[in-house]
Amino acid sequence: MGLKMGVVKQLYELQEVDLELESSERAVKQIVSQLGESQEVVGVRDKLALERQRLEELRREQHSLEWEIEDVGAKLTATEDRLYSGTIGNPKELASLQHEADGLKLKRSQLEDKALDVMEQVELTTASVATISSQLKTLETEWQSQQQQLSSEMERLKAVMLNLQHQRQLLSAEIDSEVVELYHELKKQKGTAVARVEQGVCQGCRISLSNADLQRARSGSLTQCSSCGRILFLA
Repeated sequence: MGLKMGVVKQLYELQEVDLELESSERAVKQIVSQLGESQEVVGVRDKLALERQRLEELRREQHSLEWEIEDVGAKLTATEDRLYSGTIGNPKELASLQHEADGLKLKRSQLEDKALDVMEQVELTTASVATISSQLKTLETEWQSQQQQLSSEMERLKAVMLNLQHQRQLLSAEIDSEVVELYHELKKQKGTAVARVEQGVCQGCRISLSNADLQRARSGSLTQCSSCGRILFLA
């Protein structure tokens, strides 16, 4: 083919634009994958919800124990009032009341121990909720900042791609359609259609060029590498 080096240079420039476009497209896809909810934030939110639920359950248990202690205390007071009132003379009845009072005292003691344990758990869980809430706030702030940065970068990339697409249209319009078709076919097959030549070596396949290929390329003709078929470009 007797096309001059100017066309090969244009093809190389077209390829550079295409490579930039592909790089920008990959960057956009990467940003899209990062936009939206953060799994870390979601995980901490779920953890906080579970800890708050546990705290609520502990507080309900604490209040239930307090009411139960109060109820047992009232029954113990009533039993002791009868026991020490002096109105009961029957030894068996007195022994029964004493046994009842002792049982109520034991039950109240057990309930108070349990209430203390629950109170400690409430304090620990309250502190845990505060810690996780603080952690979540920090993560959400960082996530929102990251989302804003990603959105800004997305807009910048869109503008870059729009400019590159415009450049591509202009370059393609200046090149013969058959040559553009050859470029696309090679690009589809090999990933890159145009290979630089450095020190007599095709940078597409890293194989030294024959003298015939080098002479054709230097003469300004559109020349394809005998080894890989890419269009040779001598800068």
